Amino acid sequence: MSKAIATPCIGICSSSMGDDVCRGCHRFAHEVVNWNGYPEEQRVVVFERLDSLLIQILNNKIQLVDSGLLKSKLTAANITFRAHSDPHCWVYALLKKTRGEGVDATDWGFRLLSASADIALPRFYEALEGELYRLSQAHYQRYLEPGIVAARNAKKIASNNN
Repeated sequence: MSKAIATPCIGICSSSMGDDVCRGCHRFAHEVVNWNGYPEEQRVVVFERLDSLLIQILNNKIQLVDSGLLKSKLTAANITFRAHSDPHCWVYALLKKTRGEGVDATDWGFRLLSASADIALPRFYEALEGELYRLSQAHYQRYLEPGIVAARNAKKIASNNN
């Protein structure tokens, strides 16, 4: 059984430094700040967005050979993962915990696809983190930033009219 994950936080918060997207957990700054006040449904939505971005990236980089093996090894190693999420996200949980150090992908039930096959897992993990951060930023800029800018502009117009 997987351990429950209360938050995606890993204790490396860059949103407190002014980043719109946290470099540690890839949540948006307002999600980090408001997390403890979110109802479970809202937390699930955040986890689902993060999972979908991970799956989008990892689908083209790894092949899941034996997700049962992966799940049992994660459990045995006491690595926190969300059992109901896609197994691609389990691979990410493993890499996040180990930073790819000392991990043999085949021993864990997955393999890197040909474009990444010659990359050491620590380097693969670093590249994955960078890609996930960039994709999270793009999502923020595409879907949230326009609304934030529009709200600021509306507030300015309202204050100018008063």
